[in-house]
Amino acid sequence: MAGLEELKKKLTPLFDAEKGFSSGSTLDPCDSYTLSDSRTVNLLSRSYGVYNINELGLQKCTSWPTDDLDHGEKTYKCASHEMRIFGAIGSGASSVVQRAIHIPTHRILALKKINIFEKEKREQLLTEIRTLCEAPCYQGLVEFHGAFYTPDSGQISIALEYMDGGSLADVIRVRKCIPEPVLSSMFQKLLHGLSYLHGVRHLLHRDIKPANLLVNLKGEPKITDFGISAGLENSMAMCATFVGTVTYMSPERIRNESYSYPADIWSLGLALFECGTGEFPYSANEGPVNLMLQILDDPSPSPPNHVFSPDFCSFIDACLKKDADSRPTAEQLLSHPFITKYEDARVDLGAFVRSVFDPTQRMKDLADMLTIHYYLLFDGPDELWQHTRTFYNERSTFSFSGKDYVGPNDIFASLSNIRSTLAGEWPLEKLVHVVEKVQCRVHGRDGVAIRVSGSFIVGNQFLVCGDGVQAEGLPNFKDLSIDMSRRRMGTFQEQFIMEPGNVIGRYLIAGQELYIMQ
Repeated sequence: MAGLEELKKKLTPLFDAEKGFSSGSTLDPCDSYTLSDSRTVNLLSRSYGVYNINELGLQKCTSWPTDDLDHGEKTYKCASHEMRIFGAIGSGASSVVQRAIHIPTHRILALKKINIFEKEKREQLLTEIRTLCEAPCYQGLVEFHGAFYTPDSGQISIALEYMDGGSLADVIRVRKCIPEPVLSSMFQKLLHGLSYLHGVRHLLHRDIKPANLLVNLKGEPKITDFGISAGLENSMAMCATFVGTVTYMSPERIRNESYSYPADIWSLGLALFECGTGEFPYSANEGPVNLMLQILDDPSPSPPNHVFSPDFCSFIDACLKKDADSRPTAEQLLSHPFITKYEDARVDLGAFVRSVFDPTQRMKDLADMLTIHYYLLFDGPDELWQHTRTFYNERSTFSFSGKDYVGPNDIFASLSNIRSTLAGEWPLEKLVHVVEKVQCRVHGRDGVAIRVSGSFIVGNQFLVCGDGVQAEGLPNFKDLSIDMSRRRMGTFQEQFIMEPGNVIGRYLIAGQELYIMQ
């Protein structure tokens, strides 16, 4: 009994024998939401204004005059009908994440879907949107594309940059640990993002951990998941709420003391420790209470100095000081020797990330998504077909029936003529594609070559055979019981060279060849 009393005394008021853990709200007391007749969700924040979200996108409004353009009104046009969704890639306690292609830009995005009718999820949603609007695009932070509301499901979807390399938690699950030069280069970029959050936006993340540090196949690391971040109006402001992942919490947060930016530095240090050593330094097998007691009572962990460099150990020791005021800021850590020592080494982060994961499946998924996207445009309504023009640039080429076409205008005109011929005079009796086989291979450094073969049948809906990635709302070919030998009106083969565009996740058709057989 004496041990229990001592434990309760240390963790008061976080732990109560009858009530468990407290979970202070992450929002202002006046934060709420309304649902208008125009099918628009109005998320209300006393501190940050109003966020109006409907099927066409998001608009941030302020209820007071401001001279700061960054904090003023903003509009993100990101409509639900402009998204081609390709299924879930992950889920958490409050959301589901899906891959999607933004039709007008042909850009692959991640859609994070959250139900607004559950209060806790709605609070995290408002916090995340608020943070993303304040820091929509900065080095080391995942890019915000917009948000939209789907009335039929009661969900708000947040559109984010798609990080196709997964998280650092995924990396160490496969590779066990990450080499110091790679970590130095990655954490330099992450520190730039954290320094911007703290120093410019006065935002505290509160949930830094390997699972929230994402990478793409180019090796770019970025911080994500701002659902429990907090806004601090000035450098002296403090938080007093208990939210986030207990595993990576700083001692002052566990004691339920007021805390500020140094709490993120502690979490960053633990994340670096785990990524470098492959092991979390505390024992988390005996439950959260014992874990918190370890963090409070045990000396701060330090990597074995006979295995790791003095600079690596020094960086972690600086982050994991028990006294919050003794920890350096993110800006100061950018000058630490562990961060600066590899600046001239030109560490190839992309090569490292690509070496961790088998790129074959990722390339196959990419080929499936881009193939489906293209043929849904071709066989779809005219208003969507117009977006096909931006799938090409001035150097793009298209070959058909012995003729070559160059540039978006000529290619679009030629494809439009082919499309009109296949449609015939009766739209309900047009010829549509049935993709029966998709093959792909690497093209150049970051591109993909795709070879498609299939048939034409009379119908009104593009179809795809096989067990690859499927688009949401596309009928399953196996369920339709189509006798292709009787329905086939002709066959086709088409080859595409897809190359990345000027923004992450966007692909352009650099070369295309079409062959149609009777």
